[in-house]
Amino acid sequence: MIATMTSLFAGFELLMERGGPVMWPLLVLSIMSVSLTVERAWFWRKMASRGTRIRLRAILNALRMNDAETVVLLAKEDDGPYAAVAADLAFDGPSDAIAIASVERQRPRLERFLNIQSTIVTAAPMLGILGTVSGIIRSFELLGGKDTLSDPRLVSAGIAEALVATASGLVVALISLFPYMYFRSHSDKAIGVMEGIIASAKLGVERQGGDPDSSLRSAALSSTPQFSN
Repeated sequence: MIATMTSLFAGFELLMERGGPVMWPLLVLSIMSVSLTVERAWFWRKMASRGTRIRLRAILNALRMNDAETVVLLAKEDDGPYAAVAADLAFDGPSDAIAIASVERQRPRLERFLNIQSTIVTAAPMLGILGTVSGIIRSFELLGGKDTLSDPRLVSAGIAEALVATASGLVVALISLFPYMYFRSHSDKAIGVMEGIIASAKLGVERQGGDPDSSLRSAALSSTPQFSN
């Protein structure tokens, strides 16, 4: 086990040496990419959990029935974006202005770190190209020097730096690209679910003959028969 770890560390050290200085920022980007991927995977796993799906169905049913109290109680049991939007609509009404503002408040939670992942996807290949250029420059400096080149391996070291840096940049970009696209698609789907929540809230208010600009609580009160003495 110790021998295997020593061998891996020696291989990693050799790779970093052959790739040149750009390997260190690429290493930082790769660590960031993996960390952000783990965090986002945990978030979306929680969003897709069985408990969240059950509460979401219950919230949608309560909104269609114009049951604001049930919506609020269910929202208190769930700290997710869906419950937060439903609670906003229950208190403030499903008007377009309220609905857009509520969704926009939750959007940063859905798209968290996506800009960073997108930047990594763009920056990693550029760093790889920078390593390619520096490696080629290094080789040509040796070939064009005044001193006689006695060891051809000195030139191959510059070429190796160029190739290793390019390959490393592409690898970092790829391990960031696929999670980025996956999380982006989940974010878009979540926005669609929120639109369904808004539609359910409007349907609940309209069924009670209320104004969509009013809260569900107000619509429920206005639909209650009033008896005079």
